[in-house]
Amino acid sequence: MNQKYPFENPPLPYGYRELEPFIDEQTLHFHHDKHLQTYVDNLNAALEQDEALQSWTLEQLILGEEQIPESLRTPIKNNAGGVYNHIFYFEGMAPHHHLRPEGELKQALHRAFGGYDEFWKQMKAAALGVFGSGYAWLCMNPQGELVILKTANQETPLTHGLCPILTVDVWEHAYYLKNQNRRGEYLNAWAQVIDWEKAEQRYLDCMQAQK
Repeated sequence: MNQKYPFENPPLPYGYRELEPFIDEQTLHFHHDKHLQTYVDNLNAALEQDEALQSWTLEQLILGEEQIPESLRTPIKNNAGGVYNHIFYFEGMAPHHHLRPEGELKQALHRAFGGYDEFWKQMKAAALGVFGSGYAWLCMNPQGELVILKTANQETPLTHGLCPILTVDVWEHAYYLKNQNRRGEYLNAWAQVIDWEKAEQRYLDCMQAQK
């Protein structure tokens, strides 16, 4: 994500109806066009106040908190994280997909968890265990191992020194219109639209970044 100020809301890589019946059209409209757009607008508004920060990438804004003026730290942290997390989430889904990972990621999941089924059991438990709003992530740690991470609000794995591969948004706005308070039902639906080809590429990118 090398985009810089002024940040823009990228279009979804699929149509609003293409994830039906798992992720509904109305939710995608509100989630992408309203919620993500608000994070983009608020991030740009914060960056308008400091020209020096306008040349920073999204990842630099997330990781460079100590170099950001104190008055702008909280709005930039929250909104840069919101932009990063939402784009990562939306780009991690697809209507035409493999239901299970293939290739090197499949092997890595087997090494880390014993196989896909145990991975999914732990990933779903983590997502259900997020108190309030946040995300569950599949990441690679600096040792090249796969780990599952829970983050609150718009915190990202980057600040934990982890390379993200896959995420699920468990803020209520991601599922409430369709699933109400049934987060587990939403998670089962999300599992049907995971873009495992994208996850595989992210896994390979994480591996390459460690070399």
